[in-house]
Amino acid sequence: MRAAGRDTESGLRQLLDEWDPIGVADEARDEYDCMLAPLPHRLRRGADETEISDFLRFELEDHFGLDPRLSDPERMAARLTSWWAATG
Repeated sequence: MRAAGRDTESGLRQLLDEWDPIGVADEARDEYDCMLAPLPHRLRRGADETEISDFLRFELEDHFGLDPRLSDPERMAARLTSWWAATG
């Protein structure tokens, strides 16, 4: 994997762990790895906050079985797209 790929993965992992919608990031460092490939793919092709928010909402509901309203996927989508614009 290229250094840029590791930097992207590391940055995304840090953001997802800070968001930590399940509350387990301190114990399970790989809990959100299921989003590490789909997110940069979407961001690279120009996904906006709405599309990222929809993806996060789906993951929270479908994969983790959570009520997405409790984790504010819209705010996280804004953070992710802002981070991507600053690093890309």
